[in-house]
Amino acid sequence: MRTMQQLVKAAGLVSAGIVGAYFLGGNVVSAAGQDVQPVKNSYAPVDDKESFATVHGRMVAAKAGIMKRQIDLLEERYDLSDHPASGVVMDRAKPVQEGVRVKLPQGVTWAELSKETPEQIREKGTYPKGFLPLPHANHPEGGMVFPKSEIQEVLKQEDRDLTRFDLDFDIPERFLAEFPAAMYLTTRPDLGDVSKGQLVTMDNYYELFSGILNPKQLEGLRLLLTPFPQQQFNETIDRRSEKSSRGVACLDCHTNGGTNGAFHLVGDIRPQEFRHRIETPALRGVNIQRLFGSQRALKTVEDFTEFEQRAAYFDGDHVIAAKKGVNVLDRGSQVHFMAEFEDILDFPPAPKLGWDGKLDPTKATPAELHGQEVFFGKGRCAECHSGPYFTDNTMHDLHAERFYKQHLVNGMMMAHDGAIKTFPLRGIKDTPPYMHDGRLLTLDDTVEYFNLVLGTKLTDQEKKDLVAFMRAL
Repeated sequence: MRTMQQLVKAAGLVSAGIVGAYFLGGNVVSAAGQDVQPVKNSYAPVDDKESFATVHGRMVAAKAGIMKRQIDLLEERYDLSDHPASGVVMDRAKPVQEGVRVKLPQGVTWAELSKETPEQIREKGTYPKGFLPLPHANHPEGGMVFPKSEIQEVLKQEDRDLTRFDLDFDIPERFLAEFPAAMYLTTRPDLGDVSKGQLVTMDNYYELFSGILNPKQLEGLRLLLTPFPQQQFNETIDRRSEKSSRGVACLDCHTNGGTNGAFHLVGDIRPQEFRHRIETPALRGVNIQRLFGSQRALKTVEDFTEFEQRAAYFDGDHVIAAKKGVNVLDRGSQVHFMAEFEDILDFPPAPKLGWDGKLDPTKATPAELHGQEVFFGKGRCAECHSGPYFTDNTMHDLHAERFYKQHLVNGMMMAHDGAIKTFPLRGIKDTPPYMHDGRLLTLDDTVEYFNLVLGTKLTDQEKKDLVAFMRAL
């Protein structure tokens, strides 16, 4: 097998930043002319080895090839065409994409696949590639990547550029949540979308929210909209932005308390090829959640805020954070105020649901009612997604690695996912794509994934009605 250094160099991906630290492979020649065996390293180098112009030129030249490789991967795995569901929209007017988009191996059907054991699927290599972990657009490099809509609006309002010179966003916009997301408050449900269809930024937040929030909540919102240095967006010369950057704000990813699909890599796994892509979850319903982070199991949203500020925005490396401008927030005031605002972000209205999270039979369609029966029965969904908000507030490991052999794809090891937080399903149709890494583009894909991994053997009609039910949440 080729070394990771050879694989990275072959793709033209070697950079002066974290790649050199995590993918140090092969022999190094010392000043005395002796071969020095490299050691495993968890740290990124702090000192700058190359000028910004040199790194910039090399990575810009490699960008087209890197993005082609990622788009080729997506097209191999998914049907990316535009097929909106009739009459089904997200928060306001954006159509929901429908249909199973994960491609099957040639000559295989979903019905046939569901009859086979994990061991048979593993040996035959018939596990759908779209069910495998999804690599970062440039997995060896990693870092935050924002969709075009977010970049354009932040640049327009704040003259702050979230563009990376080395990478673009990969998933087509039609599979992302509506932009900007609507914002609902538990304290003022009568107001509906308090963002009034605007992206909330430092430019407009005070005008929109003064008189609606109390002073602590208003200050918390201001802090959530304040950009702080981050690994790729900062003022050092090993950044990935064209110009020196003020950084990234919490709500740059969690737009209006929802999500825009921005992704990066989790900071708590080494080496680099085993790190997971993480797609931004919505902050809606933070008040009813008891775990934070897809795998970190942090116990409060305050813990999560401090965790991100101190090191996770810097790939979990507190040493590099010190170089790039770590911002340590005060727990008793700033972090507390941010949480006060986050805790009033509500799920979108669900007019067909009762207080217990069950459908009102006088409002629901027969398909939705049947889907609810499948959800709480044969589909086994409610074993994890329980209660009125459809989460058991714990974590589960589905052991999906039973179905495939460990192998490398675009710099990422197709390995185990491990235990993942049970995210609430309220408002699920409004926050695609799905799974912690965004590997499932539609709810139809999600149903097929769990039908295979859980072995529930749902019929085509049961799958269809289950999707109808989840759209009503």
